[in-house]
Amino acid sequence: MSFRDDSEDGRGDIRKPFLHTGSWYRMSSRQSSMMGSSQAIRDSSISVVACVLIVALGPIQFGFTSGYSSPTQSSIMTDLGLTVSEFSLFGSLSNVGAMVGAIASGQIAEYIGRKGSLMIAAIPNIIGWLAISFAKDTSFLYMGRLLEGFGVGIISYTVPVYIAEIAPQNLRGALGSVNQLSVTIGIMLAYLLGLFVEWRILAVLGILPCTILIPGLFFIPESPRWLAKMGMTEDFESSLQVLRGFDTDISIEVNEIKRAVASTSRRTTIRFAELKRKRYWFPLTVGIGLLVLQQLSGINGVLFYSSNIFATAGVQNSNVATFGVGAVQVIATGITTWLVDRTGRRLLLIVSTSGMTISLLIVAVSFFVKGFVPDDSSLYSILGILSVVGVVAMVVTFSLGMGPIPWVIMSEILPVNIKGLAGSVATLANWLISFLVTMTANLLLDWSTGGTFIIYAAVSAFAVVFVSMWVPETKGRTLEEIQSSFR
Repeated sequence: MSFRDDSEDGRGDIRKPFLHTGSWYRMSSRQSSMMGSSQAIRDSSISVVACVLIVALGPIQFGFTSGYSSPTQSSIMTDLGLTVSEFSLFGSLSNVGAMVGAIASGQIAEYIGRKGSLMIAAIPNIIGWLAISFAKDTSFLYMGRLLEGFGVGIISYTVPVYIAEIAPQNLRGALGSVNQLSVTIGIMLAYLLGLFVEWRILAVLGILPCTILIPGLFFIPESPRWLAKMGMTEDFESSLQVLRGFDTDISIEVNEIKRAVASTSRRTTIRFAELKRKRYWFPLTVGIGLLVLQQLSGINGVLFYSSNIFATAGVQNSNVATFGVGAVQVIATGITTWLVDRTGRRLLLIVSTSGMTISLLIVAVSFFVKGFVPDDSSLYSILGILSVVGVVAMVVTFSLGMGPIPWVIMSEILPVNIKGLAGSVATLANWLISFLVTMTANLLLDWSTGGTFIIYAAVSAFAVVFVSMWVPETKGRTLEEIQSSFR
C-alpha cells in the first residue's frame, strides 16, 4: 500500500495498526509547544532507546528459548524417560515452530504493523512455556516447544525490522545490535537460572519477558516507515516526531521517507521475473546468505548442547562452564553494539568469521588428538582445556559479528516493497538451517566431535570469502540511500 494507492483506490483504511497508540503521542506533540519538557524527553536518542528496550524483551524470550535445553537436558530426560533422539527432537522443535512463524512474520508485520505482530508473537510463547511446565509426557513437551518457536519466528524478523525503521542512521547499527545482545542475555539467564531451579520452574520463569512486553507495546509508537507505507500520513509524522524529539525538525526525514515510499510503491506487487533485477536479487542473496551461514557455522549446536560438549572435554561442572560461556557472549555482543557504528558492519564480519574459523579448528584438533592420548596423562588435561578455550573463543568471535550483524544488514538492505516477503524468506532460511544444525548436532557429536567442528570450521572459512566479496558496507547511510544503491 502506498500514498498513491490510498488516494487513487480509496483503500487506505484496509490495513490499520493492530495496536494504535497514535492519540497519546499526537497529543504529547501538540502539548509540547505549550508545556515545558525536560531535556531527557526532547532528546531523540532517549525516545528511540526506550522503544528499543521494550521490544528487546522479545529477543530475550528468543534467547531464553534457545538456552533452555542446555541446562535441562539431563533432568528432563530422567524425569520423562526420554532418549537422546527424543530430547534432540524437543530441542529442535522450536526451530520447526519458528519456520512456521517466519513464513507468516513478514505478512503479519505488513498487514497489522510491527507492534501488532509482536503482540501476536507473545501469546503463543506464554502458552508454550506453561505447556512445558505442566508436561507429563512428550505430547505437552513437544506442543509447548512448537508454540514457543512460532512466537520466536515472528520475533526474529519483526524486532530487527522495527529497530532499523525507528533508529536514526548514526545509531542504527548500535541499536540494531541490541537485538542480538538481548538474545544472548536471554541465553545467559536460562543458563544461570538453570543452575538453581528445576526445569518446570525454569519454564514458568520463561513467560516473564512476554508478560512484560505485552503492556509495554501500548506505550511505544508504531514504525513511522510502516505507517508511511500504509498511507497514514498524520500518524507517520507524529510517530517520527516523538522518536526524534518534539523540538526536532523532521521535515527533511519526512520528505525522504515519502519520496522513497512513493518511488517503490507504484505497484504493490512484483512478478518473480523481476527478481532477476539487481535491486532485488542482490539484497536477497546477501540477506539470505548471511543468515544461512550464521547457522551453518554450528553456533546453535554449540549453544544448545554446550554442557555435553564441556563434559566430553573433561570439565567437571559443565553447567557452570556453560553459564560462563553465556556471560562471555553477552560481553562480546555488548562490545559489538559499541563498535558497529564506528568500525562498520563489513570489517566486523570479516574479523568475526576469521576468528570463528581459527577457533573451530583449535577445537577440532584438540578432540582429534585426545583420541590418541591416555586419559590419565597431563596432555589429555591440557587438550581438554584447549578445547574449552576454543569453544569460548568461537562464541566470542561469533558474537563480535556473525551473531548480531546479519540481522542488522537484513533489516537495512531489503527494498521496502518486498521487505515483508523477502524478510520472511530470509528468516525462514535461517530457521530451517538452525533446525537442521540443532537436530544433527548431538548425532554428529556422537559420530565424531572433532569431525563435527571441522565441518563447522569449513563453513566459517567460506563465510569469510562470502563477506569479502558480496556484503556491502551500510554504516552511515539512511535506509533509503542503501536501498536505492542497488538500482
